[in-house]
Amino acid sequence: MTLEEVRQILEADVLAGSDLHEIHVEMGCGADLMSDVLAFSKMGALLLTGLTNAQVVRTSDMADVVAVCFVRGKVPSEETIKLAIDGNLPLLATGLPMFESCGRLYRKGLQGCSEVCD
Repeated sequence: MTLEEVRQILEADVLAGSDLHEIHVEMGCGADLMSDVLAFSKMGALLLTGLTNAQVVRTSDMADVVAVCFVRGKVPSEETIKLAIDGNLPLLATGLPMFESCGRLYRKGLQGCSEVCD
């Protein structure tokens, strides 16, 4: 699934990164604890989260996350967006809650991290 397809499914706005057609999303991960992202996500995952601080971008970089989508209508600060732009990390934002966001993506065929073999 491309990040553009994710954007359409979640009716999301693009906050950082504009070339969404070329970014491939292999799996999804929903978490608000960055320690869970480090423990359970895999390279190539899309992170869905309600946290909007700069630590989300830093953790995503460490975990090789391909993009972040903020849920529940949350939008990060300009500082966090600039950090993502500098690190070439696409950011999306949707008004949907996390449960519905994950459900929509799963229903359209995006697997969870636990379903994808290393």
